[in-house]
Amino acid sequence: MKEITTNDVLAADPDVQIIDVREAGELSTGMIEDAVHIPSGEILERVGELDKSRRIIAVCHGGGRSGRVAEALTELGYNADTLVGGMSNWEAEGLPMLPPA
Repeated sequence: MKEITTNDVLAADPDVQIIDVREAGELSTGMIEDAVHIPSGEILERVGELDKSRRIIAVCHGGGRSGRVAEALTELGYNADTLVGGMSNWEAEGLPMLPPA
């Protein structure tokens, strides 16, 4: 697991899986385009929704929960990283966000 920057996310392979692990109530500010919402507390029961052959970038509000999720996924054999500063950093940099699906 690596901590990656917003620039790394923007430059990532288009086949990357971005998972937003925030709780539903935290999504009102928006999500990264093409991100999938899987709350951190549901990640182990929903791990089958993830493609093990694709890189995963986990995102939360500030980076703590997504780091724990990325670490757990890495232990399960996934190529998972976490976004440093989470959506707080993404929003502070003025990067595009879409309303949650």
